[in-house]
Amino acid sequence: MSVNLSTQLREGTKKSHTMAENVGFVKCFLKGVVEKTSYRKLVANLYFVYSAMEEEMEKLRSHPVVSKICFPELNRKNTLEQDLYFYYGPNWRNEIALSPAGQAYVNRIREIATTEPELLVAHSYTRYLGDLSGGQILKKIAEKAMNLETGGT
Repeated sequence: MSVNLSTQLREGTKKSHTMAENVGFVKCFLKGVVEKTSYRKLVANLYFVYSAMEEEMEKLRSHPVVSKICFPELNRKNTLEQDLYFYYGPNWRNEIALSPAGQAYVNRIREIATTEPELLVAHSYTRYLGDLSGGQILKKIAEKAMNLETGGT
């Protein structure tokens, strides 16, 4: 019996997912303790990561493997820009900085896009499916913890 890609990715990333849930920031977040400064730094790092990934995927949109998972309607860069405007104000581009860990992640995305583009499938899965599905749960926690208006993206 063959197992589909989604199942393989979910099972293959289970250990990493558990480890991520036990990082201090995430543990606190899941308990409803959300520190605004840390959260906005996370959003800034995700902006750089998604920007790099979306740029590389666009360059590879005709690649035989990447083309199968290239869905521009999932792109997060523009929405993250709106979030950054909300958290940092109109001068947000001059206020944000990429952390060393974020830089390593961006570097890895750019490296595999050049050397092994098919590995972008795993990054795409983690970011889009993981962030977007998990994000629905985290959205409710963030709204409550930071007294944000509900109903946004």
